[in-house]
Amino acid sequence: MAGFDPSLDLQKAIGARLVASADLLALVPADSIRDVTGRPERAPAVIIGEGQTIYRRWDATVHTTLHVWFEEKGLEQAKAAAGAIAGALLVDAQMGGVLALDNVTVHDMRVTDSRFLRDPHGPFSHAVINVAAIVKAR
Repeated sequence: MAGFDPSLDLQKAIGARLVASADLLALVPADSIRDVTGRPERAPAVIIGEGQTIYRRWDATVHTTLHVWFEEKGLEQAKAAAGAIAGALLVDAQMGGVLALDNVTVHDMRVTDSRFLRDPHGPFSHAVINVAAIVKAR
């Protein structure tokens, strides 16, 4: 996988799949699903955040962190968004085939964990969602 980092391909694919999810768009506007640094200027928002690539001989595992923000007193909308994100990002080669991207093919992608936090600086909920994907160079 020389010459590129598969996390960039995956970041683009995650963004595309999120803005195509009717369940998520019922909670978060498409223009609020972005790759930006810091707390979003407006809520609700989904921030495509940090990434990590672990290379092996024949494939790689790519990890991406998503940050979900809502202005709410509880955690209900953040949890609903996490569920919608999990559904939108699921790729299982054995069940539905692979996902071909520019430089890699995704054989497995799923939400691996989610945490729900209350922001001490205001009435905001914050979900931190980790995604892992197994990819092979094309």
